[in-house]
Amino acid sequence: MPALPLAPLLAAGLLLAAPAAAQSALSDDERTALRAEIRAYLLEHPEVLFEAVAEYERRTAASQADMDQALIEINAEDIFEDGHSWVGGNPEGDLSLVEFVDYRCSFCRRAFDHVMDFVGNDGNIRLVMKEFPILGPQSELSSRLAVAALQLGGDDTYFRAHERLIALEGDLTETVIGAIAVELGLDPAAVMQRMGSDAVTAVLAENRALAQRLQINGTPTFVLGGPEYGELIRGFLPAEELHRLADALRD
Repeated sequence: MPALPLAPLLAAGLLLAAPAAAQSALSDDERTALRAEIRAYLLEHPEVLFEAVAEYERRTAASQADMDQALIEINAEDIFEDGHSWVGGNPEGDLSLVEFVDYRCSFCRRAFDHVMDFVGNDGNIRLVMKEFPILGPQSELSSRLAVAALQLGGDDTYFRAHERLIALEGDLTETVIGAIAVELGLDPAAVMQRMGSDAVTAVLAENRALAQRLQINGTPTFVLGGPEYGELIRGFLPAEELHRLADALRD
C-alpha cells in the first residue's frame, strides 16, 4: 500500500491538541476548510482510523503488561511462596502457574481440565492453588472446605477435595460436607470445626488481600512465570495457549 499523506492528519492532531488561543489564530474560513480537508481524507482513507485504534490497543496492552510485571515482582513472595497454598505439578518446575479459583465459577470449572492437561503434558510446571471465593456464600463454604482439607489431611487430600468441589452440582450443605469429609478419610466434625476456624479465615483473608494488590477481581486469574518474570492472565485460556505462553517465557 502506498504511503499515506500525513499533512492532513498532522494538521488534525495539531488542531485538536492546540490550546484555544492557538486555534483562534485561524480564521473561521481557514478552520472550516481544514476540517473539510481532514474529513475528506478520512473518508478516502478510513483504514487510518483502524490503524490508530490498533496502535492505541497495542500501547495500552504493553502498558498493562509492564504494570502487571511490576505487581508480580513486588508481591512475588506472597504469590509463589506464601506457605499456606497447595502446591502440585512439579514442585521443582522452572515455571509456576498460580490460579486464583472459585469453585462456583463456571470458567474455573471449564479451565480445570485444561490446566491439568497443560501441567501434565509440560512436566515442568509448579502448580499453585489460591482459594479466592467471590461468588457468594456457597463459594465461601467450598473454599473453607478445601483449605480445611489441606490443613487436616495434607496435599493429596486437598487435591481430592479440589477435584470433588470443582465438579460439585448443587449446594454444599452440612450433609454434603460430611459425606465429602468421609470420602476424604477425615472426621466430619473436625472438618466442620476447622472450616470455621481462624486458621482458615486467615488464609482466605491473605488471598483476598493479595488479589486486591494484584488488581484481580475475577476468576479464574492466573500468574504464569516466576518472581523475576511473569504474566497475569485474567480469564480462561485453553491448554494450547498456556503452552504457547510458557514457551515464550522460556525463550
